[in-house]
Amino acid sequence: MDTGSQWTRRFRAAGFVAMIVGAVDPLEGSILILIGSGLVALGAYLERDDRRLVVYWAVVFALITAGVAAMWGLTAVGGIGGASGRSMWWSVLLLPYLAGWMLATWGRGSPRWFSWLAAAVGLWYLAILAMIVLRGPALQGQGLAAPLVLAVIGLVTIAGSARCLRKST
Repeated sequence: MDTGSQWTRRFRAAGFVAMIVGAVDPLEGSILILIGSGLVALGAYLERDDRRLVVYWAVVFALITAGVAAMWGLTAVGGIGGASGRSMWWSVLLLPYLAGWMLATWGRGSPRWFSWLAAAVGLWYLAILAMIVLRGPALQGQGLAAPLVLAVIGLVTIAGSARCLRKST
């Protein structure tokens, strides 16, 4: 195996690991998910994979970049909803981030171990909803919209990971 191929595989593996670690907390870990998707796209490009696979990972990286940039931008101006004066509809700008994550977990060319770990992250998202719901009275005046969205993302992540694992056997 030549040295260049080893490095590109390391780029991709580091990218997949960064995405999983960042996904444990998808807001605070967004920088790791962004860097990880960039490393996977770079690894696919440098390895001279099938052109469709390179384009696929470039689109994943572009979606995650757009969504993370929107999230950081909205955070910089005070967030959305509540006292910020901005409608919750501004959260639509975060959809590319979610779409990029979905495409990454359902991804073509992703290793089996990544699919297993992505399914574990999906279970973690469901556990977050359960922990919030069990707090019950502490939620007075707070909505369940964000935890429900996270739980739906968890379910979709688990379904996509299961699909990838089933196809790869």
